[in-house]
Amino acid sequence: MKNTNLPAHLDAAREEIESIASGYGLDFYPIIYEVLDYRTLYETAAMGGFPTRYPHWRFGMDFDQLMKGHIWQGSTILEMVINNNPSYAYLLEGNEDMAQKMVMAHVTGHVDFFKNNMWFAHTNRKMLDVMANHATRVQRLIDRHGYDMVEDFIDTCLSLENLIDYHAPYIRRADAQSYEPVVGEFNPPTVEGLKVEREYMRDYINPPEYLADQQRKLEEERARQRRFPESPQKDILLFLMNYAPLERWQHTILEIVRDEAYYFAPQGMTKTTNEGWASYWHSTIMTQHVASAAEIISFADLHSGVVAANGRYNPYKVGLELFRDIEDRWNKGKFGKEYEECDDIQAKRNWDKQLGLGRQKIFEVRRLYNDVTFIDEFLTPEFVIEQKLFSFRYNRDTDLYEIASREFKEIKEKLLFRLTNFGQPFIYVEDGNFNNRGELYLRHRHESVDLKMDYARDTMRNLHKIWTRPIHLETIIDDKKRLLSFDGRDFSEKRID
Repeated sequence: MKNTNLPAHLDAAREEIESIASGYGLDFYPIIYEVLDYRTLYETAAMGGFPTRYPHWRFGMDFDQLMKGHIWQGSTILEMVINNNPSYAYLLEGNEDMAQKMVMAHVTGHVDFFKNNMWFAHTNRKMLDVMANHATRVQRLIDRHGYDMVEDFIDTCLSLENLIDYHAPYIRRADAQSYEPVVGEFNPPTVEGLKVEREYMRDYINPPEYLADQQRKLEEERARQRRFPESPQKDILLFLMNYAPLERWQHTILEIVRDEAYYFAPQGMTKTTNEGWASYWHSTIMTQHVASAAEIISFADLHSGVVAANGRYNPYKVGLELFRDIEDRWNKGKFGKEYEECDDIQAKRNWDKQLGLGRQKIFEVRRLYNDVTFIDEFLTPEFVIEQKLFSFRYNRDTDLYEIASREFKEIKEKLLFRLTNFGQPFIYVEDGNFNNRGELYLRHRHESVDLKMDYARDTMRNLHKIWTRPIHLETIIDDKKRLLSFDGRDFSEKRID
């Protein structure tokens, strides 16, 4: 087997880089580096950075796309790191030494973020072993049930993997519980009224209107008990695991897909913050590590390539500059009531209380914030102007994208909309026993953007494969409340307001 360990001179550089990082206060898990050829690196990248995953065509498709990008567009993966303890990171064989050193400094920032950011606090730090275990379990199911059947069900589950509650590990929510059968009651109870000793007195003691009222109350109570969940459920995959008529092997696969979705969720929630933190530290560490003018030029060239905007949103660039801006503001005291209430533009521009709190503040941000709270809290009009941020839109007439606005409020709203729930719609389980027939009723929390109907129909179709009974989805289309339904064969739509 080919030796993929770091060569001696890069291992020495690693020790120096990690020593510099520790000196600045970074706290990270041990990092194990492997140097891979480009094909092995791209194979690993296609599987989310893990050397072993369950067999599925999606990983092959991702590998094919990565290889085409490398061959035809010259794209190169500079770094890849796994949130694990110890952490594993991969370097591309053949890269110049300065690139490898910068990647190691960048990875050190990532691992510090993984270890200390609160949004990663609940992730499994032995995920390398868990992924290998998942692969073994799926392979056993394939051996038992056949590849095509297992693959088809994995396809269905993967199409629904975003239907989880990204905040569930951090917030205690009401659980969906039901201990009674939701369908199939053949002898529903009826009201008998007050006990009477003489039959001829029955209608006087229990008049029809009284019995009808008591029967209505009984039906309402039974309907309340039959309805579940008691509160809307955001984690639709968990709801399916608890209540869908799954075979044991199907339950296993759905559980695996859900577990892996929750593992990757914090990475999606902190992309800008995490990459900004890692970029901040690779630039800081390498400034101290480089030893010659040639290395300085090489590093500057590599760094500029990482943080180039090129007219697009670059999380590395935005995150890095926002951390630098926070550090500068807290060093100079550009925060708080006095600063915010100052109306003198020149005074605010020259404001400097020399507090020196910048480094302390960015470590606090690294510990507590995700992308939504990071942008919401620290994006300022001055930052938007300085970084030349803007929103854009597609012009159908010219078939081009063009600048739509440079207004701070609109730019911030668009950024937050893009980052909240990863820009995906909020869907909840409203009722698992709709129409008292075990049908699934979902509700879309409309956020001023209508659902994409092709996506909605595909989602309902795949939910039906698991739930096996009709699926209903309440949403808003063209400002009108609609109920979309799928009975297993046909879609229907009706207005419900």
